[in-house]
Amino acid sequence: MGEQLSVPDDLEQSLEGLSTTCDDILQREDGPFAAEIGHELQKQFAILPGGRGMNGNPIIVFPEFPDFSELEEEEVQNVLSYLSSIPSVAASGVGFNLVIDRRLDRWAAVRATLLRIAGSFPGNLHLVLVLRPTTLLQRTLSDFLFKYNRDEFKMKVVMLSSVTELHAYIDPGQLTTELGGTLEYCHDSWISHRTAIEAFALMVKTTAQTLQAFGTELAETELPNDAEATVNLLHTHTLKKDKMKEDLQVALSQGGRLLECINEPLQTDPEYSMTYDELENLATVQRLLGQLDETQTAFDDFWERHRTKLEQCLQLRHFEQHFREVRPQLDVTSERLSGFSEVSVSPAHAEHVLRELSGHEDKACDTLDRALSLASEGDRLIENSHYAEDSIRPKCGELRGVCEEISFTLRSKKSLLLTALELHHALEKALRWCEDGIFLLASQPVDRCQSQDGAEAALQELERYLDTGPLHTLADRSAICCQYEAVLTPQLMDQVEGVFQKQISVQEMFEKRRISLKKLAAKQTRPVQPVAPRPEVKSPLSSPNQERKERRYSADSAICKKVESPIHNGGTRHASLSEEEENLAVLRRHVMNELLETERAYVEELLCVLDGYAAEMDNPAMAHLIPSTLLSKKVVLFGNMSEIYQFHKRTFLKELEAYTDCPELVGRCFLERMKDLQIYEAYCQNKPRSESLWRQCSDCAFFQECQKKLEHKLGLDSYLLKPVQRITKYQLLLKELLKYSKGCDGCDDLQEALSSILGILKAVNDSMHLIAITGYEGNLSELGRLLMQGSFSVWTEHKKGHAKVKDLARFKPMQRHLFLHQKALLFCKRREENGEGYEKAPSYSFKHSLSMSAVGFTENAKGDNKKFEIWCNSRDEVFIVQAPTPEIKTAWVNEIRKVLTQQLNACRVTVLDASQQKSSDSVFPSPNSNNSSISLSPFRSSGQKNQKKQEEKKAETSVMSDSSSSPKHKEPASHATLSRVKWMSTSSLLQSKRRGWNKASLSVDASEENDGYSSSEDPINSDAEDEGGRKLAPGKYTVVADCEKAGPQELSVKSGDMVQLIREGEEGLWFVKNLRSSKEGWVAAANLLSLISESKSSQSLSSSDGSVSGNVSTSSSCSETYTSFSDIKP
Repeated sequence: MGEQLSVPDDLEQSLEGLSTTCDDILQREDGPFAAEIGHELQKQFAILPGGRGMNGNPIIVFPEFPDFSELEEEEVQNVLSYLSSIPSVAASGVGFNLVIDRRLDRWAAVRATLLRIAGSFPGNLHLVLVLRPTTLLQRTLSDFLFKYNRDEFKMKVVMLSSVTELHAYIDPGQLTTELGGTLEYCHDSWISHRTAIEAFALMVKTTAQTLQAFGTELAETELPNDAEATVNLLHTHTLKKDKMKEDLQVALSQGGRLLECINEPLQTDPEYSMTYDELENLATVQRLLGQLDETQTAFDDFWERHRTKLEQCLQLRHFEQHFREVRPQLDVTSERLSGFSEVSVSPAHAEHVLRELSGHEDKACDTLDRALSLASEGDRLIENSHYAEDSIRPKCGELRGVCEEISFTLRSKKSLLLTALELHHALEKALRWCEDGIFLLASQPVDRCQSQDGAEAALQELERYLDTGPLHTLADRSAICCQYEAVLTPQLMDQVEGVFQKQISVQEMFEKRRISLKKLAAKQTRPVQPVAPRPEVKSPLSSPNQERKERRYSADSAICKKVESPIHNGGTRHASLSEEEENLAVLRRHVMNELLETERAYVEELLCVLDGYAAEMDNPAMAHLIPSTLLSKKVVLFGNMSEIYQFHKRTFLKELEAYTDCPELVGRCFLERMKDLQIYEAYCQNKPRSESLWRQCSDCAFFQECQKKLEHKLGLDSYLLKPVQRITKYQLLLKELLKYSKGCDGCDDLQEALSSILGILKAVNDSMHLIAITGYEGNLSELGRLLMQGSFSVWTEHKKGHAKVKDLARFKPMQRHLFLHQKALLFCKRREENGEGYEKAPSYSFKHSLSMSAVGFTENAKGDNKKFEIWCNSRDEVFIVQAPTPEIKTAWVNEIRKVLTQQLNACRVTVLDASQQKSSDSVFPSPNSNNSSISLSPFRSSGQKNQKKQEEKKAETSVMSDSSSSPKHKEPASHATLSRVKWMSTSSLLQSKRRGWNKASLSVDASEENDGYSSSEDPINSDAEDEGGRKLAPGKYTVVADCEKAGPQELSVKSGDMVQLIREGEEGLWFVKNLRSSKEGWVAAANLLSLISESKSSQSLSSSDGSVSGNVSTSSSCSETYTSFSDIKP
């Protein structure tokens, strides 16, 4: 509720005096004024010349007026009422003297005049003096009749015969010249003065009433509660005040002119004597002017007080508005300040927090300066006697109190951080001394120390380094704890304890080295000749896996290379290993510190972006700076950055810090949070949209203002790239940790974590390509997980009828980008790259797709180790795919093989379940039936087939034969090689079953008709126990993939080589003999394809019609064909 300003007493008194004076002048409320009856007054049948009788009676003269009897009663009444109201109340109370001049009239007219006056005169009559007619007849008649009718007039009437007799009753000086007197009288001037005086009185009265109303309005007006309303009110009242002042000035000017008119006779004739009425008029006007001056002065004073209060009200509203703005800013500053930790876990963290605190301090100083300036402004208001002192003083005190609290907190946190930084530097200095000492110990050549001079030089080197210890190490634990008690958190205390333990360990290492060197520096009777250790002799048949395990511990250190002591001294070797482990531990800690420091900085940067940019988009004060293209686009611009920040702030950073002392185990943290890290995939997928939106709005004032507030040197786009940079940084740090953690407990976890992170990066990269596909009408998510993607050269072949022709005679390949999903293979055309940044990413137009349930593939095509074939519909449509490198081709072939293997395994489980349910029925034919029955594995011996016949009665015929129509290609099985290996999908097998296998011998040559279907590793023919790994089966095998030699016991083989199995090793390694080069060694069993059993070189096929035998085609141009899943019914 606003405050009010009352009207002062002096102004009220002045206004009341004005009103009273005006009422005296304008006595009659309803009576006529001179301006209203000017016409009647101009007839001059009654005048008020201003004279007075003996007792001060006002004199009204009725001059000669022959037509008096013809006047209307209203005219007479108005004039008499007006004239009787002019004298003062005191003079009117004595009674009027009427002088009636009827010397030229008749008695009848005199009598009628007296009677009319007696009935019409409104005032108190004292005496009526009548100058009777002067003719003899009328005078005689009047004397007689007057005596007779005296009582009829009801007033005191004196009949006078001449003016001389009149002078006996009234002094001639009070009579006009017409009545024999000396009083000068001008009727027109009299009317003019009366009209002016009444107009002036009326104006003054109106002005007084207006002032009274304005004063009341000001007094009743409540002071506004906001600055804008106060300004408007002050403007409105000022306009009204100016109008009042103008009216007062007009009234004063008119009163001055009227006063000049009244004094005009005196100006022309100083001897002029004013009548009583003129004197009363003069006094009245002077009194009105004086009262007007007093009223104007009182009003000016009142207005000044009112204006001052309104201005103070405006000052108060501005003060309160600024207080409402500054107070929340102080709260925000205090809240942000409280968020700064005075506890740091590393020097980099302390420096980072100090930098952030210094930046916050600059912003806080601006806010504090504004708050203290506002408090000073409040003090000035109080000094100027502001009416709201009780409201201003507490706010000033509150502002100063909060500013003092913020300043104290800022100084305190800064002091604590500087103290913590000083401690960190001391710890870092001590640790660096320890690490340099370890490096010194590790870098001393052991062979040089075998001589006396070398030992003495090394000893002196150690002594010199130990002498620098007091300048770099921590001396007194209790002194450190006392000096840095304010910042010693449990974590920091653990670091201090760790440094002291480190110092003790390093000093012990130095002491042991000193003792050893002192012994070596002593006089030696016989020099020790360095002898290189004899290498171990290993069995040629030992497993290379064991050899790799032994090599793992003989690797050189990452920080420096060690030279093993030639002296076979167990104690010296143990010390060397301890030093090496310590060096690796130091390097691991370096990498872990970098991981933690960059993680903390990353979290701070994300928070800075979310608070400084994303939150400001919802700030109404910044809304006018946001362009229309950016409205409601916060999710597009920032993606799921908030989700990423919450994960790292609340979860990942804390869990990483838990591994500070055991960095080699941090891989577990990554593995546990691998699913959470997949949130980066959504961020990266949104990055092109974010980049495009940023490019449209990068120059807008909103981003510039936010960057200015944050004091960032780089724009928002640099910070939007931070999540992409961070997810790629992890794999680099994990590689470094893995490099320095060989043989540690968490090595396997680090390797798995690295693989998983690389998998996430690959998935992110693949998804970035996947979202660029256009023209695909289906749902890409229904195709399963994207396994691989890449660009290839592709040729297409179609078979029409029984002849194979080139489609459109394609000799030049098509450039296609292939996307391998779990359920389909997509062929797309890469489009031109346009734009900048993420907008430069290519787009892909969908061209063709193959369902993985209906494809087969040939691993080697056209004799090119970079080509492979993908085909469907019994090779009606064949795609020859050429990879950029053999390695990429091998990776794709392996991935496609894995997909088809998974499909076949799933179908085999389904078939076995179905066959078990129908085992009691006579669904499958006996061995003597017309349907042929063969082994599920075409490479087993006939003895094995006979042994398995009873188990395979439930299976239908599976056929394998060579190209019987081309006997000239037959060679001994021992020389067989495979140039191409074919794989079929389960769908292709089902189609072949539907068409029917009615041939006893099926051609498998690649140049023949493709009625056979193949697989490279025969996964569907393996036994159930072979599911988990490859089972040893003696015989010859074909190499299906190149394998380089990785160790002295391993064997280099090429795709197509035939090897003889000798023995089985560990972890999927077989010891074989290369029949081409006659060399022996270890190879991976996964790269071998079973060609033929040791006991047989041919496979037999039996049926009710007879026996058909066939040999495997061994020419270099033929493809080995595997037929399986014959038990699947259409």
